[in-house]
Amino acid sequence: MTDIDRSGAPAPAQKQQFELGTGPGRVLVWFYGVFTVAAASRSVVQMIVDFGRAPLAYVLSAVAAVVYGFITYSLVRGGEKARRAALVCCAAELAGVLVVGTWTLVSPSAFPDATVWSDFGVGYLFIPVILPVTGMIWLRRARRA
Repeated sequence: MTDIDRSGAPAPAQKQQFELGTGPGRVLVWFYGVFTVAAASRSVVQMIVDFGRAPLAYVLSAVAAVVYGFITYSLVRGGEKARRAALVCCAAELAGVLVVGTWTLVSPSAFPDATVWSDFGVGYLFIPVILPVTGMIWLRRARRA
């Protein structure tokens, strides 16, 4: 059925809003929200308590928190623009996990303390490496919705 505007003419079709945060996306929103709080809390406490011990690790945890927060916001916001932004951030997150994970294995002395992404997220049950892959699958699927 076509909507009709006040003049009696058919209303233009509205663009479909992608509901990224529904269905499986709701689980992603939950995980990304939890990881935003966890990474941000961890990095803030570590920076306040002992920044000089492992500044690289603590800054990388803060970067992870910002990336997680942006993805959470994009999933909740929805829309094609937010979907594309979240997809780029998930790809950047995966690259970060792979680079930092490899770096912590090759040169453990560079990381006197762990980051969220250390050893591919072993301290977080490997969720940091699984989450961006799952997110990219969902976001690519949502494009076709």
